Amino acid sequence: MLLSFLDALRAAGIPAGMKEHLVLLEALDREVIERRPEDFYYLARATYVKDEGLIDRFDQVFAKVFRGLEGGSGDATAELPEEWLKAVAEKFLSPEEMAKVKSLGDWDKIMETLKQRLEEQKGRHQGGNKWIGTGGTSPFGNGGYNPEGVRIGGESRHKRAIKVWDKREFQNLDSTRALGTRNIKVALRRLRRFARAGAADELDLEGTIDGTARQGWLDVRMRPERHNAVKLLLFLDVGGSMDPFIRICEELFSAATAEFKHLEFFYFHNCVYEGVWKDNRRRYAERTPTWDVLHKFGHDYKLVFVGDAAMSPYEITHPGGSVEHMNEEAGAVWMERLTRVYPAAAWLNPTPEAQWGYSQSTALIRRLMGDRMYPLTLDGLDEAMRALTRKR
Repeated sequence: MLLSFLDALRAAGIPAGMKEHLVLLEALDREVIERRPEDFYYLARATYVKDEGLIDRFDQVFAKVFRGLEGGSGDATAELPEEWLKAVAEKFLSPEEMAKVKSLGDWDKIMETLKQRLEEQKGRHQGGNKWIGTGGTSPFGNGGYNPEGVRIGGESRHKRAIKVWDKREFQNLDSTRALGTRNIKVALRRLRRFARAGAADELDLEGTIDGTARQGWLDVRMRPERHNAVKLLLFLDVGGSMDPFIRICEELFSAATAEFKHLEFFYFHNCVYEGVWKDNRRRYAERTPTWDVLHKFGHDYKLVFVGDAAMSPYEITHPGGSVEHMNEEAGAVWMERLTRVYPAAAWLNPTPEAQWGYSQSTALIRRLMGDRMYPLTLDGLDEAMRALTRKR
């Protein structure tokens, strides 16, 4: 089994050799971990993976080889009965029935009613149009339909929820993914500004020839390596409606990692709030305050957001509008702070530009960005890079 695991890792492009394999066997022989699948996973990952960009690839191989062995990672929805969150039936509504379902009201009314029903409801409910449960047309629960509501658990079907009470795990982007097209990399090169800095560890051939000719003996001269001096802050939207765009985002992330020596990246979901994160597996435990980002990285950084900007407008305009937590300040406040500190900013949207007009939230984000939203196409990327190089 372990040799098959090693072969699968190699086939996936993870540079695992016999040395790492023997280290793993020795660790197991000395019983350095408890005999639990979760402990074995972390031991194997620490042994085989030397680049954090390969962790997602390792997870896919581990799941394939040891399918069915992984244990649960804890209760993600402890505040609500688990059986409520399992949709045991789906109610199909005709267009006429959907037209009869009316929105409960504005944001404050929806949250106030949800609080009341949580206090009043004593048991599980399935179907119907009032109580929290599965199916039906109530604005609370999952597996049903309402033009404006709060999804509690389950999976999104109509993408109409204005708040989601459900802990979700997102995958990190793979920085080693091969580009589908080299043109993405070429477009990013418009943001290049070369400079030589750091240790003198590169042979200066012209200087050596000139010095030798002048001195009459071998005069070896060194110089710092030439690097792209542009500094880039990359904010990546992950999860939810961004799932269909994972591949193109991985290609962009891979290209940016290769092109920019001074690159800092962070993940966010839908809109930036008071915290961002580096690792989607630990997004709830290890967050970076957005204030720290603003204070740590200078005004000379270029700021690039990547996201579809598709969300409830409340997430941008209202405190507490985030689908995942109770944010004290609206998303628009944080967007204004970021674009004020980093005036060279752009938003790359993977959704086709022809569809932007159908989304109210897209229009809000575009306005906050000063109309600096560009489609994540080769032409759009080229235009965005040109805009970032202009003096503002």
